[in-house]
Formats: sequence, C-alpha cells, structure tokens
Amino acid sequence: MSDTNQTTCKNCEKEFEKGFEFCPHCGQKAKDELTLGLLFYNTVSNYFSFDARFFKSFIPLMIRPGYLAKKFLEGKRLLYLHPAQMYLFISVIFFFLFSFVAREQEESIDRALKRDFEKAKKVVDTLSEKGLDSTQMAKLMKPYEANKDKLGLNEDELKELDSVIKTGGNTKPNWNFGFGEIDESKIDSLIDSGASDKAIYKEMGMDDDAGYFRKRLYAQMLKFYKTKSGGSILKAFYDTIPIAMFFLLPIFALILKLFYFRKGPYAYHLVFSFYFFSFLFTVFSILLLLNFIWDAFPGWLITLIMFSTFMYLFLALKRFYEQGWFLSFIKSSMVTFVFFVFLLPASLAVLFVAFLSY
Repeated sequence: MSDTNQTTCKNCEKEFEKGFEFCPHCGQKAKDELTLGLLFYNTVSNYFSFDARFFKSFIPLMIRPGYLAKKFLEGKRLLYLHPAQMYLFISVIFFFLFSFVAREQEESIDRALKRDFEKAKKVVDTLSEKGLDSTQMAKLMKPYEANKDKLGLNEDELKELDSVIKTGGNTKPNWNFGFGEIDESKIDSLIDSGASDKAIYKEMGMDDDAGYFRKRLYAQMLKFYKTKSGGSILKAFYDTIPIAMFFLLPIFALILKLFYFRKGPYAYHLVFSFYFFSFLFTVFSILLLLNFIWDAFPGWLITLIMFSTFMYLFLALKRFYEQGWFLSFIKSSMVTFVFFVFLLPASLAVLFVAFLSY
C-alpha cells in the first residue's frame, strides 16, 4: 500500500514527500503546470539564463573589470552567470542590433554603385554625341580627379577616363580586376548576346587550364560585374563575423596564456576572455542603440568610449592576474597590439572568403 504522504516526480519518477516544492532527486518543481508564461520563461532561462544571475552579473561586468572572472575561478560558479552563457546571450543581442545597421549599409552601397555606374555611362554617352573643347574636357575631369579616392579610381583608370574624353567618347575604359586589363565593351557585348560564362571568362583573361580557385575568382568577378552589387559582398562579410569570433576569442585567450604563462592553465584565460568579450559586445550594443536614438552622435564620444575599452582591459588584467600597475599596463598594451596583428589579416581573410561565397 502506497504512502499517502508521498508523491511521484513526473521527471525522474522517484517518490518524495508531498510538502517538498522541488524534487530532491532531480530538482524539478513539484507542481509545474504548463502555461504560456512558464513556457516562455523556461525557454529563455534555459538557453540564456535570463534570471537573477544575469542581473547579478551585468553590473559587475560593466563597472568592476576582471571581478567576475576572478570570482568564477574562486568557485562562485552558481552565484553569477557562466562566462560562456553570458557571452552567447550578449553576442546574440549585439548581432541582432547590428543586422539593422548592416542592412542599411548594404542598401546604401548598392545605391551608390548604381548611381556611379549610371553617371559614368551618362558621361560616355554625352561624349559620344558631340565633341568637346579642352576647357570643357578639363571641367569634366576635375570632379573625378578631386574625388578619385571616394570613387575608387586609381591613376591608370583616371588616364583611361581622360583618354575617353579626349577621343570624344569613341572608346570605353578598360577596368583592371587584378588579372590584366579587360575591355568592358567586349564583355558587355558577350553578356548582351547571351554568351556562356566560359566564353566571357576567356575574354577576361582566364587560361583554359586554370584551377578551381582561379575559376572561382573569375566567376565571382563576373557576378559582381553583372550585378554591380557591392552590398551582397558586405552582407556575406557580416555573416561570417560571428563564425570568425569563435576563432578570435580563443586566440585572444592564447595570447593571454603567452603573456601570463605562470598564471594557470589555458581554461583560466578563456574564462577571462569570455567575460571581456561580453563587455565589448555590451559596449558595441550600447553604441548601436545610441546611434539609433541620436542621429548626430559625435565621433569624439565614440572614440572616447572605444578608448575606455582599453582602460577596462588594463584594469581587468590588473585585478585578475594580480600584478603591478606598470607591468599590467605594459602587458595590456602588448596584448592589444598582438591581437590586432592577428585581427587585421583575419579581417582580410574573412573579406576574401565573403567575396568568394556571396
């Protein structure tokens, strides 16, 4: 005969006294009626730990550099949010906010490219209709020379444009894609006639025995030439950033390990890195929100905030590794420099991958 004072846990199916609010065996709530509110809370709480621990962790994260990482290593691992969970939660918020900025930049680049190509076409068409004297030709060239950096024109392309003007628009400029000069008029003719991509690649200068990598480059160049869509490349670049961060954060931890090789195993430095990158993403998220609210957000204030992230790193390293002020400042400067040495080629590599995959 079963004991009336006992109840069975629906999760682990073990018995315990009815007066218990939680199962002593597995920890599930004794009376857990499923409601819409409970379902939403459990989802957010389980995956992002959006509970009291997050709020207990957020303030120290922002105003006490290195505190959370130090407390985590001291064993206080339930009082504060786990470093990986905090990083995941804050990074999701940042990339969500950043998606709005990315979409606006993509559309802006596409509009600018379309406008510039239409303007260049209009100039060529105008020159084809009538001849111009030297004064008029110089006047046409002046804005292109003054804004060559904004338009992305190098000296060779300016000479080609000058040649177009001097010849009355009877020729079209040859744009250089890094694989030799390409006659744009011939490419346009092949595209208009419905020629195969293989035939266009050959006109662009691709060898018949080109390998996969080189063929891929030509394919992407032709795709860009047809669509004139720089925004797609930028979107692909932004899409690869979250993946790149999963490599950059461990690299940052490895750099810390090199500078503090006697201060514990690699996992210690990884804990510090998770919390520090959580702080960085929080700052970036705040900057994005301020830009949404304040259109004329001053650049000097952004610079000041970005500089404060270095000061945060300096203070965090001082507290976490317990070394002197001067030595901590030197090491924080060197860690920042070495990380940026890795960051620059990594950014170029991500951009290149984005171009190949957009």
